[in-house]
Amino acid sequence: MRETFADDLRALHNKLIEMGRLTEVALQQAIESFQTQNKKLAMAVIDGDGSIDKFEEEVNDFALWLIAKQQPVATDLRRIVAAIKIASDIERIADFAVNIAKACIRIGGQPFVIDIRPFVLMHRLATDMVSTVIAAYDQEDVSLAAQIADMDHQVDEQYGELMKSLLEMEKTDKEALAQMNVLALVARYMERTADHATNIAEHLIYLVKGKHYDLND
Repeated sequence: MRETFADDLRALHNKLIEMGRLTEVALQQAIESFQTQNKKLAMAVIDGDGSIDKFEEEVNDFALWLIAKQQPVATDLRRIVAAIKIASDIERIADFAVNIAKACIRIGGQPFVIDIRPFVLMHRLATDMVSTVIAAYDQEDVSLAAQIADMDHQVDEQYGELMKSLLEMEKTDKEALAQMNVLALVARYMERTADHATNIAEHLIYLVKGKHYDLND
C-alpha cells in the first residue's frame, strides 16, 4: 500500500512538472510573438492554453482523490497541498502568457513606439524565474528556490523603470497612447509572472521545511 502511495505521489509530481514545462514554452512563444509581431505564433499560445488548464484540473482532482483515499499527514499532506497551490500559480502564469500573446494581436503589426528591448530582458528574467522554480520543485531544492527572491527584486526594478519610461512618453506623444497602454499591460503581466514564480518558491519551502516563508521580506 505504501509503495502504491509513493507511486501516486510521483505521478502527481510528474504532472506538475509537465504542466510547468508547457507553461515555460508558452511564455517563450508569447514574448517571441510579441517581439516579432507574429500573430500565428500568438494564436498558438492562446490555443494551447486549454491543455494547461486541463493539467490543473487533473492535478487538483488527483490530489483530492489522494487525500480522500490515503488520509496523508505531515510531509505527505504538505506535498499534496503544495501541488494544488503550485498548479494554481502555474495556471495563472500560463494566463499571463496568453495575455501577452493577445497584446501582440492588439498591436496588430504596428511599429513599436518605444524600444522594446527592456521588455524582452524583463520577460527573459521572469521566464528564467519560472524555469528555476520548476527545477527547484523537481529537485525539492530549497536553496535554489531561495534564489527566486533576488530575481523577483530585479524584475520589480525593471518594471518600475519601464513604467517610468512609458509615463514620460505619454506626456510627449499622445498619438501613441493606445499602444503604450498595451505595453504597460505587457509589463504588468511579466511582473505578475515573477510574483507567481515567487509564490511557487514559497510553497516549495513550506513543503520541505514545514514553515511558511515570505520571500518578499
